Amino acid sequence: MPQILSVSTELPPNLIKQDEAVELSRSIFSGRFKDIERLLTVFQNGDIEQRNVCMPLDWYGKDHDFEERNELYISHAVEFGTKAVRSCLTSSFLDRPVKADEIDAIIFVSSTGIATPSIEARIMNKLPFRDDVKRIPLWGLGCAGGASGLSRAFEFTKAYPEANVLVLAVELCSLTFQKDDYSKSNLVGVSLFSDGIACALIAGDDSSLKTERIRPSILGTTSKLMPDSEDVMGWNVKNSGLYVVFSKSIPAIITEWLGPFVHQFLAEYGLSDRDITRFVAHPGGKKVLQAYEDALHFDSSMTEISRNVLRMNGNMSSPTVLYVLMEFMEAEPQAGEYGILAALGPGFSGELQLLKWE
Repeated sequence: MPQILSVSTELPPNLIKQDEAVELSRSIFSGRFKDIERLLTVFQNGDIEQRNVCMPLDWYGKDHDFEERNELYISHAVEFGTKAVRSCLTSSFLDRPVKADEIDAIIFVSSTGIATPSIEARIMNKLPFRDDVKRIPLWGLGCAGGASGLSRAFEFTKAYPEANVLVLAVELCSLTFQKDDYSKSNLVGVSLFSDGIACALIAGDDSSLKTERIRPSILGTTSKLMPDSEDVMGWNVKNSGLYVVFSKSIPAIITEWLGPFVHQFLAEYGLSDRDITRFVAHPGGKKVLQAYEDALHFDSSMTEISRNVLRMNGNMSSPTVLYVLMEFMEAEPQAGEYGILAALGPGFSGELQLLKWE
């Protein structure tokens, strides 16, 4: 089965403590919400201590048009994405450094900016990739994007067993912040979302990079779309940029919907939730993690790593699940352990992978 050989992460340079985000939000929104102090408790209740963003804090209190935001997205995505790729190819997870010209495909995942040529093409001009690398940009998958990128890499390496595939997820959620959006969705988004970059290397069965070290293999994947659920999460695209759509019903939807989805998937492999010892969950928020536990009958120890990633980084959208995966890989699970990698996103949709450390 295809193996995940390496994962790397990069953080933008500006560290924002949660109380700093509260003060910025108070200064921007206090004249628009009569109950602003009650609403600001969402920052304390989210179990997030700090986040990293690509611009200094005072930038977010000023006016910026879509063009400026998108130009910043492109420049930062190329800069941080290049660093993440270099780190992934030289990681201590690997037996040896991997050369850029050993990569056969790049899957680029993002939903927070627009670029044509896409970001991976620009990065190929920064690093010595071959000119025949397959480019597969994925846009619009939101928080599910990191998991979906891994699934598409799995399928590529099943079709081409000798292939090595990079999955690069870049989200600069902070650049989408709209200071004149006085919806509660925007306030919740400000309390939760942040910027992050992650890269993973997946090798097919016949790859020369396959290792004897214990690494997670992907045994199978599945996707699921909830019909007529476009208003649960996503973007509204307006003249000044992207406006967040974030329904308060998400935790309830997860509790009702995720359990049957996961159990049916595991049953296809003769497994149940009792066989899963590693739950690589995208931490969409504190309530989302609680909904995972309720839906899958897991205790809080199963979401401890996801909870810690959320606490120290916020929700970085698509890269976040790769941050969680990297911490699991650093913890060095035993050979034979099963894991589920899970992420949910716009659509409303879900992406699952069955992992086995071997």
